Amino acid sequence: MTITYEWRGDIDNAALNALHAEGFGHPAGNTDWRSRLHRHSLGWVCAREGGLLAGFVNVAWDGGVHAFVLDTVVAPGSRAKGVGAGLIAAAVEGSRAAGCAWLHVDFEEHVRPFYLGACGFQETAAGLIAL
Repeated sequence: MTITYEWRGDIDNAALNALHAEGFGHPAGNTDWRSRLHRHSLGWVCAREGGLLAGFVNVAWDGGVHAFVLDTVVAPGSRAKGVGAGLIAAAVEGSRAAGCAWLHVDFEEHVRPFYLGACGFQETAAGLIAL
């Protein structure tokens, strides 16, 4: 089945809440993603397989040249098909087209091979304060 990617694709709150719950292993929420994304994000990418939401990534930004990858998630049934790497590739292109010079990502250790290998991110020194 063909997988399509759309920068700033149409958001169905229920479908994205279900994908987040399934992908991140928590109960489905009731987040108004559409409003949140339009208010705070540079863009986002929706991956669809057979018309169903198969993956999603949010791209926040500083209003200038720095964009930030958040919440990369792929439906379990769509994993191991390159969907995650396709989401990031579309996020790179969308961020570049918007005039950003840098795309940042923070990640947990278990996804290091994905971001540094499959997606082409370079390792950098960074800092973090847990709040």
